[in-house]
Amino acid sequence: MEKSQSKCAVIGYGSWATAIVKIFAENGVRVAWHIRNPEVLASVREEGRNCKYLRDVDLDTSRMELSDDINTVVRDADTVVMAMPSAFTKTFLEPLTTPLADKTVISAVKGIVPGEYLSVAGYLIRRYDIPEHQMALVTGPSHAEEVGMGRLSYLTVVGTDPTLREQVAHMFERPYIRISHSEDIFGVEYAAIMKNIYALAVGMAVGLGYGDNFIAVLISNAAMEMSRFMAETYPAQRDTFASAYLGDLLVTSYSQFSRNRRFGLMIGKGYSVEAARVEMSMVAEGYYAAECVMRINERYGVEMPIARAVYGILYEGKSPAAGLKLLTEKLI
Repeated sequence: MEKSQSKCAVIGYGSWATAIVKIFAENGVRVAWHIRNPEVLASVREEGRNCKYLRDVDLDTSRMELSDDINTVVRDADTVVMAMPSAFTKTFLEPLTTPLADKTVISAVKGIVPGEYLSVAGYLIRRYDIPEHQMALVTGPSHAEEVGMGRLSYLTVVGTDPTLREQVAHMFERPYIRISHSEDIFGVEYAAIMKNIYALAVGMAVGLGYGDNFIAVLISNAAMEMSRFMAETYPAQRDTFASAYLGDLLVTSYSQFSRNRRFGLMIGKGYSVEAARVEMSMVAEGYYAAECVMRINERYGVEMPIARAVYGILYEGKSPAAGLKLLTEKLI
């Protein structure tokens, strides 16, 4: 499918959705963009910029159809890209009546659907009867802010159908984007979910005054913990040192653009969980992931001291200082 012939719907209007639309516009992909927020919709239409996210990125709207009606956007699209926060997946898709089963669906979301204890891809496949071979993921250590600036970034396209992976990769290729491929839908998606939990832990540790030596140990143990969880819950041949696993964990733990690190940092500095959630202008996906992963792990009993400590602080009212102090005795 040629870029110029395909029509792609993008659902979401945040930083990552905006960066994806920028890539597609540069590649000549015809984009139908669902923007629920009236202020953002008006600013993109009138100024070619998202007034809330990636405000400095110029968008070529000449090949775009913009609408606040999700069915108008999705109806004639060959491909639908989900790029909303995972916490609002149901809210964004609630008005959708157009079937998705005959379309290619790409999830660019790194998170859990609250209340479902399912990844976004898992939820979409189940809720909208999407055949697995028509489902793809786009993931990797790639903050939207740097993609918007055209800085070199690496993405991984994940799916069971190699032809589909090639088509999706073609849509995302840019001089500043490198693409790799994977068939490990479960592993890659859960790595993208779990790294948010660990970035929260890193932020808490930094906020509490722990230094670089401890942070390195914390992230090393997080990588091992993530590997144990995936090996136990969905055994497969996978290299968890690859960028879609370890790279995503590292960038989310260290980057100035990481929402989850920032959320943890606020808690480490004394904010209550609720105060930090109110203060954040964007969703910290790790908040929801922490509960989901603990619920899933009730069935498996994987040793997960870091994820358990984060859950205790976020959901059981445990002291961040006490929780991290106890954690220091469990790391190697």
